[in-house]
Amino acid sequence: MDQFADAPDVLRDVPGRKTVVRAGSAEIGGGAFVTMAGPCSVETERQLMETAEHVARAGAQVLRGGAFKPRTSPYSFQGLGREGLRLLAMARAATGLSVVTEVLAAADAEMVAEVADILQIGSRSMENYSLLEAAAHTGRPILLKRGMAATVADLLRSAQCIVSHGNPNVIVCERGIRTFETSTRNTLDVGAIAVLREVTRLPVIADPSHAAGRRELVPALARSAVAAGAEGLLVEVHPRPEEAWSDGEQALTFEQFDTLMAEAPRWHELRAEAAVA
Repeated sequence: MDQFADAPDVLRDVPGRKTVVRAGSAEIGGGAFVTMAGPCSVETERQLMETAEHVARAGAQVLRGGAFKPRTSPYSFQGLGREGLRLLAMARAATGLSVVTEVLAAADAEMVAEVADILQIGSRSMENYSLLEAAAHTGRPILLKRGMAATVADLLRSAQCIVSHGNPNVIVCERGIRTFETSTRNTLDVGAIAVLREVTRLPVIADPSHAAGRRELVPALARSAVAAGAEGLLVEVHPRPEEAWSDGEQALTFEQFDTLMAEAPRWHELRAEAAVA
């Protein structure tokens, strides 16, 4: 593991040693499979509450939703900002779900942490070290997404940055990397999931939505991620994906999400059985 030597605090130094991250009522890395679900962007109170209530009934433990959105195009919807945070707090109070939402700037870390149970560091921000430091100092658990051109070692160095600033509660997320392939939005690196499960003590989850870019591919990529060792999924869900203000093409309908949630526990069981055999 020499290639990961500069991330010593996030490696498996003792066989079987694992970090269990607790965020509100959710526990990530403790053995149970965890699903984080919700819309790409918080749009309206109705949209968010419909989604939160549905994913909670289906068995999700964490509500995802972007209040601040880093968009490639300056003409795309950039998020509701503070109003989005208010709506996320309302949804948590109504459903009991924990909340994960992205923070984009170091100056906003404390403000977002007042609402979020988990702070998400997106792929574009994985190597924004001032943001990683500010997020770490809030004391909130951090969901760290792999950068679109980052190696596994790069990802673990960013996780090390957070841990070295006094926050051990990091979840690493494989969300697909940028390759020459164009049939999917990104290329889901299931090999990276397997490597991460072997070398790091941190919980490892996958985001099949951003990897797929198309909702019909999400279940297959989710199955692959779980088979490779993912301990949870981060999935986009919308009550009316065709009307979504962002990323509607990759958001599951409620019916599709229900099917995924009915099947996912068995995927997890099969992997556990294979590990014992």
